[in-house]
Amino acid sequence: MEGFAYIRITREDRVAILTIDRPRANSLSRQALMELDAAFAQVAADPQVKVIIITGGGGLFSAGADIAEISEFMGYADAKAMAEQGQAVLNRIESASKPVIAAINGRFALGGGNELAMACHLRVAEEGVRLGQPEIRLGLIPGWGGTQ
Repeated sequence: MEGFAYIRITREDRVAILTIDRPRANSLSRQALMELDAAFAQVAADPQVKVIIITGGGGLFSAGADIAEISEFMGYADAKAMAEQGQAVLNRIESASKPVIAAINGRFALGGGNELAMACHLRVAEEGVRLGQPEIRLGLIPGWGGTQ
């Protein structure tokens, strides 16, 4: 199942590379999270894959949750569902039996993108990359495990 709209899977020897490729800023919508989860499950189950790298396309790791999508939520149930979905995906990554590396590229990994990087077992960043949880300026707390 490699027909994803926002996640590209490439393989180099025994390394699987998952690239988030979602304009604008590789934000993580519900669809992108679902695809990341499915792509991760696929490569994690492949016995030929020994290491998984997660990175961002277009020279940028991830700006985190899709704020435009969040602004359209109809209430508590939508927000709770998004938080639970993000937590489930990142918990799977964190508890993976294979090493997972965040290759943090570009200018920043913010919010949910930073939480994604934190869920990986090892993080490698380009010089000058900014890491942070700016959602507090929107009155939100890190919803995918960034406070734990």
